[in-house]
Amino acid sequence: MDEKIINRVAKSELITLDLSDYAPSKEIIELDLKQFLFDGIALKEKDFRQLLKEFNFNNYKHKAVAVFCSSDCVIPMWAYMLVTSLIRGVTSEIFFGEKNLVFQQLFLQNIENITASDFQNKKVIIKGCANIPLSEDLYIAITKKINPFVNSLMFGEACSAVPIYKKRKK
Repeated sequence: MDEKIINRVAKSELITLDLSDYAPSKEIIELDLKQFLFDGIALKEKDFRQLLKEFNFNNYKHKAVAVFCSSDCVIPMWAYMLVTSLIRGVTSEIFFGEKNLVFQQLFLQNIENITASDFQNKKVIIKGCANIPLSEDLYIAITKKINPFVNSLMFGEACSAVPIYKKRKK
């Protein structure tokens, strides 16, 4: 019994695509506008502008900034514009929403930037397990992106892949 075990998966033409490889690497930091509100519940323009003027934005340098307000109050649109105008000189990546939403947006951008033609006529498996939580949006985005190019698309692991798409032979 000296038969050598052959890893047929490793020798196959399958490409395993791990979505977590496209997770944003840039640090995302939140900027909650609540700290600039009067008693945390009302925006007074003069006070708001003064607090922003005195605020040290250097902590946001070279980071993706998630701007939101955790207070249950009405924030006028110009307030978000003002904050963006002030922080723009420190960082160029400014988004509306909490950190988890911005993480998702950046993740989707990374998937959108994939060169789908790299998968032309390939057999691709989208990994089902990852070390970070992956949303349905991400799986939909990658499917839309590469489906027109691949010969076949599967989900899971090579040993137990679920077929998603197979190009018809002409």
